[in-house]
Amino acid sequence: MSSGKSVYNGSTAALLTQHGKERVIAPVLDIALACRVERVSGFDTDTLGTFTREIPRPGTQLEAARKKARIGMELSGLPLGLASEGSFGPDPFTGMFSWNMEMIVWIDDTLGIEVVGVASGPASFSHRLTAKWEDAEEFARQAGFPEHRLVVRPQGEEDPRIRKGISAWAELEAVFPWALAESTNGQVFIETDVRADANPARMEKIGQAARDLTRKLCTLCPICNAPGFQLAEHIPGLPCEYCGTPTQEARADIHRCVRCHHQVTAERPEKVAQAGRCDFCNP
Repeated sequence: MSSGKSVYNGSTAALLTQHGKERVIAPVLDIALACRVERVSGFDTDTLGTFTREIPRPGTQLEAARKKARIGMELSGLPLGLASEGSFGPDPFTGMFSWNMEMIVWIDDTLGIEVVGVASGPASFSHRLTAKWEDAEEFARQAGFPEHRLVVRPQGEEDPRIRKGISAWAELEAVFPWALAESTNGQVFIETDVRADANPARMEKIGQAARDLTRKLCTLCPICNAPGFQLAEHIPGLPCEYCGTPTQEARADIHRCVRCHHQVTAERPEKVAQAGRCDFCNP
């Protein structure tokens, strides 16, 4: 595998977005690939799913990103397209904190390849149900408001009466009593707005995913010279340092071309796994 001059030097890729993602994606592709990003409009991406639950997202995160990329390519007529899609859930370590995963899919119809950049980490994604302005004010400060915008609705998380993109204290102070007056249970549901242009923490993750994508696109297959020669899977079996039993820890990695499927197995430098990772020594 090699990393050198971008095969996309001078190319243009379509990016369908209505939430300002081009601000963090375009500079990364320009520097790393010498590729220009063309922002595509004319399609409401919220119809593919919203984080505030009015419209559920059909399919997987990757399928949603792929669909947006394809729509952008169709609208622009370009053979290159990319799109990002985010998801939120509990962190993979303790399950106690909010976690954000961002995917950016790159589609090249000329080479017939698809490459995905990924980034994940702690998220600014939380909510509170309250009847008191003091609680709402405390939540807003903890959520990083007003840099991170908020969403307010009466009654509960599924109420269709909703105010998004709240970005100033005066606005929040006006919306809270409105929601309280509209509520039949005397409660107001307040949550972070996680649309990309409303959530700086998420926008940072999108930029990280763009850098992961360009690293993969700059790594070429040693056989067909296509971009996207990347880590595809791990091979378990690193022996336990104490008893020698193979563990689930990886002993090698497989790197594979997304175009011709040529693969290379690379042994990891670690020779043994800690006994604490052994199912025999530490059942």
